[in-house]
Amino acid sequence: MRLLGITIPDGKRAEYGLTALFGVGHSRAKKILGQAKVIPTKFVKEITTDEENAIRRVIETFSLEGDLKRAISGNIKRIKDIKTYRGTRHSRNLPVRGQRTKTNSRTRRGNVRKTMGTGRRAVDKK
Repeated sequence: MRLLGITIPDGKRAEYGLTALFGVGHSRAKKILGQAKVIPTKFVKEITTDEENAIRRVIETFSLEGDLKRAISGNIKRIKDIKTYRGTRHSRNLPVRGQRTKTNSRTRRGNVRKTMGTGRRAVDKK
């Protein structure tokens, strides 16, 4: 089954298979299946074309995949342009939500090690 250009895995149950779409988590997948009147424990390969069309109709009401990614990047660009605190943190590639940066945030900063003991080579013994 393909939805919004994404192939939903056949071997999974419907409630977990829909999470392959960007913007659909477990709770939203349950809501979608509830509105489309599809049993959540049914496997994706067992879904009929009528049920698939019902799921498609419900999904069209949400902004998912490309539209959602565009909206998120637009929001980030807006807060960068008006130079809010969060916007400057985004532009400097630092944590945005108040986390400490002295010891953590290695993934956000790019695994930079700026302490004394790190990055040294083993000293040859005499």
